[in-house]
Amino acid sequence: MASSTATSMLCFTAAAVAAVLLAGLLPLGAKAEYIAYNTTAGIVPGKINVHLVPHSHDDVGWLKTVDQYYVGANNSIRGACVQNVLDSVISALLEDKNRKFIYVEIAFFQRWWRQQSPALKIKVKELVNSGQLEFINGGMCMHDEATPHYIDLIDQTTLGHQFILKEFGKVPRVGWQIDPFGHSAVQAYLLGAELGFDSLFFARIDYQDRARRLRDKTLEVIWQGSKSLASSSQIFTGIFPRHYDPPDGFTFEINDVSPPIQDDILLFDYNVQDRVNDFVAAAFAQANVTRTNHIMWNMGTDFRYQYANSWFRQMDKFIHYVNQDGRVNALYSTPSIYTDAKYAAHEQWPLKTDDFFPYADHPNAYWTGYFTSRPALKGYVRTMSSYYQAARQLEFFRGRSDSGATTGALADALAIAQHHDAVSGTERQHVAADYAMRLSIGYLQAEKLVASSLAYLSESESSSGQGHTVTNFQQCPFLNISYCPPSEAVLSDGKSLIVVVYNSLGWKREEVIRIPVSNEAVTVQDSSGRDIEAQLLPLSKASLSLRSYYVRAYLGKSPSEPPKFWLAFSVTVPPIGFSSYIVSSAKPTDKGRSSTISNVYTSEGSTNETIEVGQGSLKLHYSVDEGKLARYVNSRSLVTASVEQSYSYYTGNDGTDRDPQASGAYVFRPNGTVLIKSEQKVPLTVMRGPVLDEVHQQLNPWVSQITRVYKGKEHAEVEFTIGPIPVDDGIGKEITTQITTAMKTNKTFYTDSNGRDFIKRIRDFRTDWDLQVNQPIAGNYYPINLGIYLQDSSTELSVLVDRSVGGSSLVDGQIELMLHRRLFHDDSRGVGEVLNETVCILDKCEGLTIQGKFYVRIDNVGEGAKWRRTAGQEINSPLLLAFTEQDENDWMNSHASTFSGIDPSYALPNNIAVITLQELENGKVLFRLAHLYETGEDKDYSVLANVELKKLFPRKKISKVTEMSLSANQERSEMEKKRLVWKAEGSAAKDPKVVRGGPVDPAKLLVELAPMEIRTFLIDFDYLHMYSI
Repeated sequence: MASSTATSMLCFTAAAVAAVLLAGLLPLGAKAEYIAYNTTAGIVPGKINVHLVPHSHDDVGWLKTVDQYYVGANNSIRGACVQNVLDSVISALLEDKNRKFIYVEIAFFQRWWRQQSPALKIKVKELVNSGQLEFINGGMCMHDEATPHYIDLIDQTTLGHQFILKEFGKVPRVGWQIDPFGHSAVQAYLLGAELGFDSLFFARIDYQDRARRLRDKTLEVIWQGSKSLASSSQIFTGIFPRHYDPPDGFTFEINDVSPPIQDDILLFDYNVQDRVNDFVAAAFAQANVTRTNHIMWNMGTDFRYQYANSWFRQMDKFIHYVNQDGRVNALYSTPSIYTDAKYAAHEQWPLKTDDFFPYADHPNAYWTGYFTSRPALKGYVRTMSSYYQAARQLEFFRGRSDSGATTGALADALAIAQHHDAVSGTERQHVAADYAMRLSIGYLQAEKLVASSLAYLSESESSSGQGHTVTNFQQCPFLNISYCPPSEAVLSDGKSLIVVVYNSLGWKREEVIRIPVSNEAVTVQDSSGRDIEAQLLPLSKASLSLRSYYVRAYLGKSPSEPPKFWLAFSVTVPPIGFSSYIVSSAKPTDKGRSSTISNVYTSEGSTNETIEVGQGSLKLHYSVDEGKLARYVNSRSLVTASVEQSYSYYTGNDGTDRDPQASGAYVFRPNGTVLIKSEQKVPLTVMRGPVLDEVHQQLNPWVSQITRVYKGKEHAEVEFTIGPIPVDDGIGKEITTQITTAMKTNKTFYTDSNGRDFIKRIRDFRTDWDLQVNQPIAGNYYPINLGIYLQDSSTELSVLVDRSVGGSSLVDGQIELMLHRRLFHDDSRGVGEVLNETVCILDKCEGLTIQGKFYVRIDNVGEGAKWRRTAGQEINSPLLLAFTEQDENDWMNSHASTFSGIDPSYALPNNIAVITLQELENGKVLFRLAHLYETGEDKDYSVLANVELKKLFPRKKISKVTEMSLSANQERSEMEKKRLVWKAEGSAAKDPKVVRGGPVDPAKLLVELAPMEIRTFLIDFDYLHMYSI
């Protein structure tokens, strides 16, 4: 038996050697020698040019926190270390001057850069100057496009671009939004063309849209995201034929399975020609769906190049052997080189308008759930954003200081919070907590700056000429849960509470503020001593419950005795300035001056059919029998409409049917709808007073709301409290509210794009292709950051929001918003964790409760834009409150109680907003103005507007004004000179003349803005004229 086996083995070996010799693969005397791979290839006319773009997509937090990803910690979750990526890539680039690499996420690069030696920094700068290493996109993160506000997008991009400019003197040319889950119109024109980008590239579009574009060769387009700015702000946009990774068989991380080129003739599996054939076949396949003879391969994907040589070695070989083969041309490239090649082809490209929402990658997988996921984080990001805007302004008025508190930590935290797995709500729970912690740390720094700036601005010398102690201002970050220690404190004899109210907007505001107080006998006066009408409203049970639980959860201590009332009073605040108010204990002699305690009325046992609330023009009528809103009446505008509001929830699909797709952090896949009704008839509680009326409704143990109608306003404010969402039945729930009217809206509604332009939506319809409807609910959801509205021939229904939510109009005349989600199944999109947010005290955890607001108004058709734009700004930039105490009137007598940063005779036009006022490290001031209206949006305000800079800065002498790109990294005039002018199919006949604001006259200093225009300036001041009160 043994001799037989040996004989067969000898025969097999001889046969194998003979086969190799016959094939000519191992010539006698063959030697393995050093091969100098020729990687010098450039573009070859007349051939298919395959642009190999080495990249790593590095999420600034997702499964791990940003710092864990950077240092390579917590690798039991994922073996990813960005520090290794950058170390390895730089080393590989230095080995061959023909190699290239692009890098995107500056939050990571900045961490790496500050740890490098001066010698290595010199070498890296040489790589950047030679074009081997190129910064693409250039923001601190690759931001989400559905859930952030446009101001936050601008800020995070500016932060990254300023770092690149300062350290390398470079200006990114290309947008690289390869992973966000759908793409916004604002991204195209504002975060693209207005940055000076020549092109924008991304991967994720609807699977039906991609199939159509592959068929029609329309993956590359000219995108005009703004109707108002049209061709003046268009951008060449490339959509990848598949994902943002290489074609199958061409991924080369150490543990990837693609076969490498084996070109050592002495080793087995020599495969040069096979791999060249594979490369050529993949190139021809992509060329068949792409216009021109240039195609791009994304050589990388998530957290790749941790051992960069494993990639570059193979790309070196492919370039060498493919170009020897000669059928196609392969080259190291970047998106900038690719863009220039496309431009040089003089092609006319298809025209794209509006946006790329919603996104689905599967018939039952619409990524529309994340529009609402993690609503508390979304609300916190929005709150911190508005605080940051105000803090920057106050820092400017005080004067920037290198010592002491700054806004820097908050700026950094807000920047990475815009990442497409941060504010989107698609990260793991411990990562969401990390983002929130960074925001909190940033807030604490900025809070000190705000307090010191307000103290500085309010300082004035006493009559004796002697100085006085600096005011210690306190603030209330937990005011939303009725917790504000300075306002709750019981005022002792002779003491009163000073409330300083800061307005970051450029126009005077008259609004009602509310603070919790412990004493019902209080009076309110303005800074001149005039009595202000005030109203006391008892705290609701829901408010007290939230306060008790969440103060313990967040601060680790039980709050003091709960306050008895909200104190509500009207304030008048000058533009970009503050006013002061005095809250005092009422004396026995103050009869008639005390705040009015609200009249409390319940519908229980009422013989009336309806209850009317509202002290001013707006009246809301409630049905006593049904316990809900029935009618909306505005006596000024003569608008009368039947209107109802309801709550319901979708049961989240658990993925156990024929299609295993579940509803999760990304995907919204409803499995049924349940109307939330009171289990028994619950009476309405109405609180009336001279300042506002409130209607309290408790629908069930976990859904309640307060509807407010302010005396001087013509909209309803709805404050909802939802949670903990019950899960005893094991079913995930997605909570929605509906506002229903009898309007005939013909399937049409309008939603905003990142708080900027409004885009027309039609139910079950897409502009670019014939939609196959698989998910009639989820497939009609869109992101909402500012608001949503409907209109018919006579009226408009508008709803504004205080944070990003998903919403739609699934029924004519109705608006639906999704407010909260709690789910029990992962949707298999990578996060690997269910969306089940809880809040814990010690070992006790309960589901997250959300408190938020939305705002409702009905106007005559054509009149709604004024409210949407003005109120939208005020919602996004709430009044900032600071508190201190005084003895008798000592503070008011020794301090400036009012302040405005602008000329007292001036206010910004109603269609213009200041969106940035920030002193930079170099002493220059970064200043942005935004036109709030689109062309044709409003008959009065969709027009050119002028801003007088001299009146905006009356106490400083402007020495120079330089208009810049949106991120202030290049002069606007230079940007326009370099801009590539693309040709769009049929655009010449359609394109109306675009109006833009003219140059700024250096003498008059008048800035002109056209509809939807944002203009960015660097202002130099003569600092001999320092700011003074």
